[in-house]
Amino acid sequence: MTGKTQAKPSPIMGPVDYLVLMFPGNQFRGEIIPELSRLEKNGIIRVIDMVLVLKDAKGKVLITEAKNVGGKAGDAFSSFAEKTREWLSQGDIEAIAGVLPNNCSAGILLFENTWAIPFKAALIRAGAELVDMGRIPPEAIRKVEMALAAKEV
Repeated sequence: MTGKTQAKPSPIMGPVDYLVLMFPGNQFRGEIIPELSRLEKNGIIRVIDMVLVLKDAKGKVLITEAKNVGGKAGDAFSSFAEKTREWLSQGDIEAIAGVLPNNCSAGILLFENTWAIPFKAALIRAGAELVDMGRIPPEAIRKVEMALAAKEV
C-alpha cells in the first residue's frame, strides 16, 4: 500500500475517529508526525483536524490549531496544516483541556479511516446496513499487550 495519497475527500467517507494524546511535562516535540504522515501518504488515514493544548504549571491553557504551531514542532506539522479542517468545536477542546493535569500538553487528532472507503462502498452496493460499531478500550488492549510481552520473555 504505497503511494495511495488521497488528495481530496471521497463522496463516501470512512469511519472517523479521534485520539487525545497526553504529553506530561509539556514534552511534545512532533516525533510522531513522520509516522502519521506515512499513514496518510499510504491512504490508510486522512487527518481531518489536529489541535494542540498546552497547560502550564499554573493551569493556564493555550489552545492552538496545528497549522499555527511554530518552531521545530511547527515544521513537523506543516505537511498537515494546509489540509486540516476545523471539525472540533471550541467546547470539545475546552472539555479536553479541563481534564489535563497542569504542566501537560495534549494533541487532539481527528482522522478518517480511508482504508475502509472501498469496503464501505461495497457494503452500500450490497444493501448492507450497519447495526453497531465500537472500539475495545485502550486499557483492555494494553492488558493483552502486556500478557503477550510476558509470554515472549
